[in-house]
Amino acid sequence: MGIGGCIGLLAVGAILTFATDWHMAGVNLDLVGVIMMIVGIIGLATYVSILKRRRTQPPSPAAPVVDVEDNRYYK
Repeated sequence: MGIGGCIGLLAVGAILTFATDWHMAGVNLDLVGVIMMIVGIIGLATYVSILKRRRTQPPSPAAPVVDVEDNRYYK
């Protein structure tokens, strides 16, 4: 589930919780909306943490290797 799916779950959950006044027998739409919002938040946090790990660059080497010529003069 990507960022769009997580945001969609949050939006639909908020609509069910705060913007509807339907009453269905055996189904509490407020609870369903809250559960959808919680799942959306958990999914978004998980996706962002995985995305952050993917963008981390490996550490650079401690010191670059430089090829130096040895100019020794012997008499």
